[in-house]
Amino acid sequence: MTRPAHIAASIKADDDPFESQSTDRYFNRELSWLAFNRRVLEEACNPAHPLLERLRFLSISGSNLDEFFMVRVAGLKGQQLLEVEARSADGLTPTQQLVAITETADKLLMDQEKVWRDIRHALADSGIQVLGSSKVDAVLSVEEIGWLETHFREQLLPVLTPQALDPAHPFPFMPNKGLAVMFDLVRLSDDEPIRELVMLPAAMKRFVRLPGDDARYVATESIVKRFSPVLFPGYRVLGAAEFRVLRDSDIEIEEEAEDLVRYFANAIKRRRRGRVIRLELETGMPEALETVLREELGEAGALITESGSFLGIGDLDQLYDEDRPDLKFPPFTPRFPERIREFDGDCFAAIRAKDIIVHHPYETFDVVLAFLKQAAADPDVVAIKQTLYRAGKQSAVINALIAAAEAGKSVTAVVELKARFDEEQNLLWASALERAGVQVVYGFIDWKTHAKISMVVRREAGQFRTYCHFGTGNYHPITARIYTDLSFFTADPRIGRDASRVFNYITGYVEPEGMELVVISPRYLRERLIELIDAEIAHARAGRPATIWAKMNSVVDPAIIEKLYEASGAGVEIDLVIRGICCLRPKVPGMSDNIRVKSVVGRFLEHSRIACFGNGAALPNDKAHVLISSADWMPRNFDRRVEYMLPLENETVHAQVLDQVMLANLIDDEQSWELESDGSYTRIKPGDKPFNLHRYFMTNPSLSGRGAALAEGGAVPTLSLRRQELKED
Repeated sequence: MTRPAHIAASIKADDDPFESQSTDRYFNRELSWLAFNRRVLEEACNPAHPLLERLRFLSISGSNLDEFFMVRVAGLKGQQLLEVEARSADGLTPTQQLVAITETADKLLMDQEKVWRDIRHALADSGIQVLGSSKVDAVLSVEEIGWLETHFREQLLPVLTPQALDPAHPFPFMPNKGLAVMFDLVRLSDDEPIRELVMLPAAMKRFVRLPGDDARYVATESIVKRFSPVLFPGYRVLGAAEFRVLRDSDIEIEEEAEDLVRYFANAIKRRRRGRVIRLELETGMPEALETVLREELGEAGALITESGSFLGIGDLDQLYDEDRPDLKFPPFTPRFPERIREFDGDCFAAIRAKDIIVHHPYETFDVVLAFLKQAAADPDVVAIKQTLYRAGKQSAVINALIAAAEAGKSVTAVVELKARFDEEQNLLWASALERAGVQVVYGFIDWKTHAKISMVVRREAGQFRTYCHFGTGNYHPITARIYTDLSFFTADPRIGRDASRVFNYITGYVEPEGMELVVISPRYLRERLIELIDAEIAHARAGRPATIWAKMNSVVDPAIIEKLYEASGAGVEIDLVIRGICCLRPKVPGMSDNIRVKSVVGRFLEHSRIACFGNGAALPNDKAHVLISSADWMPRNFDRRVEYMLPLENETVHAQVLDQVMLANLIDDEQSWELESDGSYTRIKPGDKPFNLHRYFMTNPSLSGRGAALAEGGAVPTLSLRRQELKED
């Protein structure tokens, strides 16, 4: 597959190409991410959350940490093994970073285990028991133990495969995230010692719920230990212990892969056999068993840790499914935009009348599905173009595209095969789409197509009109329930022409010349942001108000960080809401005095990307530049991904994003953390009038979607910002 010349020239070789490395100017990216996961874990300790929601936060912190090792730490280990000495932003070599990561991550693992013990006791007090193998006989009746043994014999034993470990039976391959129990046994007939390994299949549920109204769970590995005499008749158990393996799960792209689909199918298989990155051992494992595991799985400097009595904290999410609404957040039903209802559900008529922005999850993702379903069924629609990054396993989006193709419409789907951990599902969707007649395009080998764009061309009054959807999140109906994202719908012909240019760029490498409103990476997105920051610097130097507000997941890019430092030095007031990684060091005298950074971690995952520039007046104001984007401010988003950034010009949409969404994030004081100049985060203490941005949006309609009926029922409560006092009017 060939590339235009400028593409080959622009590809970066280093994920973090910092020219100047300084501990004084940047935070370490990996440690900043671990600090974010620490904030997630802190929510598991938050007494304001219902108990099962605290358990969910604990589970998320465990899953997050697994992925971190499988991808980020795996990358650093690869550099270490190849003796690559590229330094991070703060001047650390891969080896130095790994030392710091190991220390921080081990402390996080210890704290996860402690939080699990506390939550486990609280669950027991609330009527939900999780029994270990040693507690089964003490707590359960003879009849209940009999039921558990029957369950083991009938449901677990048939899928377990004990494997002897001796010269004739070498140590078996352990898959990524594989959990196993190793036994030291003695044969009763001749006192011959034998060592056995039992892997727990990934498809097997981690917990078994005993029958009855009382919620009592036993982990599968505890059941295997408890009924080991059934598994090993004629043997005495000397010792048993659990262990878990994490492997390198990133996929490296071969630049000249001839068949991208075949390559990814093979790469996914290789991922399951990647290098061991982390070996987790049950605390108190017998020394003889630990020695064997270190010899067999401690390859190439794998990080080895004792991880408490429960391995795989992420699997605790199964317990969340217990039917205890009293221990969960009150149920919330997303609203359907009233504006579209006023047009009898006709999405095109509503969009044609005025731009609309939908705020997920407070407003339902169903409106995006309705837009695509209407396009599929409408005889006047002639073409649909759609990017697909993550679509989920049960995707109504895919079904709508298939229906449109089967109805004879021209349908193009850009399927991103490099959507980490969704590659396999995306391959399946691509195959289904092609069978239905959809033109499937896989985009660039070197870049991910991360922009979320949908484009519908409709014949109206003898001409074509283009309707567009731009999302800050994925076309994924499940994550849309918990991620806060923005869906922007417009029939602006300038944006329609830009969207068409973007698709032609992805599918045919046609240079997108003459872009009118939309800016894309890797061509010009970073440069446009720098221009906007420079404009604020000019306002400040001219004595005019100069303000920048931005919200996203991560800030890593050195060029943008240095430009923000320059802006701070010029007197620009900068407020950033960065949920996760932040390499920018705020509030440093002489460098970033005027930069404040906060992180919001709460019921919903803050995911939308917004940038606001005062344009010569204090924010918020009607003339401010307000932009939404699919991109975080990271080198990969600017240099190796197809992303978009789009200015909002409609008055109501502009006000909703600036005066509602951004302002609510800035004044939230119930689930916010402030980043200090030393890299630590301090939880913000609620004021006299506590404000929770998630609760605000759950109980108030959006400005652009509320419609006339809701508008007549009363104004949406307005928000105001005070430099020293943040409050709701």
